[in-house]
Amino acid sequence: MPTVDLAAGPIHYVEHGDGPAVVFLHGLLMNHTVWDEVIDRLPAGFRYVRPDLPLGAHPEPMRPDADLSLRGLNRIVADFLDALDLNDVTLVHSDWGGALFLTAYGLDDRLGRLILLPCEAFDNFPPGLPGKMAVLAARIPGGLALALRQLRVSWLRNTPPLLGWMARTPLPDDLVRTWTEPGFRSKDIRRDLRKYVATRFTASELVADTEALQHFTGPALVLWSSAGKVMPRSHGRRLANLLPNGTLVEVDDAYVLSMLDRPETIAQAMTTFLVAERS
Repeated sequence: MPTVDLAAGPIHYVEHGDGPAVVFLHGLLMNHTVWDEVIDRLPAGFRYVRPDLPLGAHPEPMRPDADLSLRGLNRIVADFLDALDLNDVTLVHSDWGGALFLTAYGLDDRLGRLILLPCEAFDNFPPGLPGKMAVLAARIPGGLALALRQLRVSWLRNTPPLLGWMARTPLPDDLVRTWTEPGFRSKDIRRDLRKYVATRFTASELVADTEALQHFTGPALVLWSSAGKVMPRSHGRRLANLLPNGTLVEVDDAYVLSMLDRPETIAQAMTTFLVAERS
């Protein structure tokens, strides 16, 4: 995997294609592979870039002094776009909603469009029962290592406190092993994850920083799931109404990880949006 060395540390990424840049983000304890079922269904003529953010499944630790708070991670996303000199980017959000705050932090100058799959927004940080369990695991000595072991046991990870409410379709063992291997291998990877999960959130600030999206004037597709309990269905409509050029498309029979539950539907909706905005 190619790597860029940022002030906070190395970011690994995969990419293919040429043309306007489409950058895919991912959630906690996941990496770029969450998009594998969608990426080959998308149209040619775009540069698809998938970084592994330091959210617990990244292959190499960040620097010990790296700021991995919510604001620090936004800086990392912005620095990554700078390092690759990507402009007029379509930024795709899923699960981790922190990068919605690029506009609030004044770091969205390289963004042209947004695609929002179910993700944290408004005061839903950490999101639902899985988010609260992640915070609890990070605050208990040895809790993250235990959580990683539990994720590798299929019947445990399919329960609501872990990943049962994240995907309607049970996640494959090999995919989850890919996500959990870095944390098993390195205590410094667990340290990086703990830094973010330990971020203290203030509800009023989260809402205000989400609502700063009213100042993002580029086209935006809110591709929200109609089912699930982790990311409220109402947040999809709320975000679409907030964005000046936002459009809501609801996806049935999918939870948070709709790119795994309904890859064909997600790819088709993204293709329609990308092609329309290119023409």
